[in-house]
Amino acid sequence: MPEIVELAERPYVALRGTVQLDQISAFADRMHEVIRWLVAREIAPNDAPFFKYDVVDMEAGLVLEIGFPVDDLHAGEGEIVTGVLPAGRYATVSHHGHPDGLMDATRDLLAWGEAEGVEWDADGDKWVSRLEIYLSDPREVPNMADWDTELQFKLK
Repeated sequence: MPEIVELAERPYVALRGTVQLDQISAFADRMHEVIRWLVAREIAPNDAPFFKYDVVDMEAGLVLEIGFPVDDLHAGEGEIVTGVLPAGRYATVSHHGHPDGLMDATRDLLAWGEAEGVEWDADGDKWVSRLEIYLSDPREVPNMADWDTELQFKLK
């Protein structure tokens, strides 16, 4: 069952791109580029990796960032971007299972929000902060059917 939580702001480093729905896994495979960038600058992530959906437009493509929260704001370069996940109230829900199930989990969270009358911090297809937090380390949990993921969608 979703819940509403208050979260502090979180600086992050990510790779940004525009992808079609069927290209998300290929884009996710580029997470190593973010890791290499962080290692080269001796910057340690302070929490689990995430996908941040900035624009969700099924026809034109998704503007997506994959990255990690870090302790301090840094300057990006090239496709590596930096920013701050804003503080505020977020609707959250946990998903246990293969990431293929996240589309249904997202649909259910959006339907819950509509039924509860919550107002998402979004302007049409553009979201302020719509996250999938990947809590399972693939090195420790190789079976994706056993992964834990948390959705965090910012509220106005």
